[in-house]
Amino acid sequence: MTRQEVRTEDAPRPAGAYSQGIVANGFLHTAGFGPQDPRTGAVADTIEEQTAQVIRNVEAVLAAQGLTLADVVKATVHLQHLHRDFAGFNATYESLMPKPYPVRTTVGSDLANILVEIDVVAALPDGRPGE
Repeated sequence: MTRQEVRTEDAPRPAGAYSQGIVANGFLHTAGFGPQDPRTGAVADTIEEQTAQVIRNVEAVLAAQGLTLADVVKATVHLQHLHRDFAGFNATYESLMPKPYPVRTTVGSDLANILVEIDVVAALPDGRPGE
């Protein structure tokens, strides 16, 4: 198996020993992204605004590999306040993710000064590197 790192300046830089994305075995796996604006580091206040920024961050890593949200097959979502914020998160997610929606796991997590974090797995088209 070969692994290929995916990097872009259009998503937040890793804050530790991890990559923004890795291509392996026909899939792109992203890191968990928070709602930081990659240029300013700013974080919005509401769950809706934070969710939209997280999805933009994920989209940037997908785009660096020539993929879109339509290529996402699995999403894992962490919410700081699962019960309080689920409806607002889900409405924004639903408005931005194309159908058919990817499979998804949504859990409550202890996040550091953010409300939402998302990582995804996207399928590469046949014949792409990493397969």
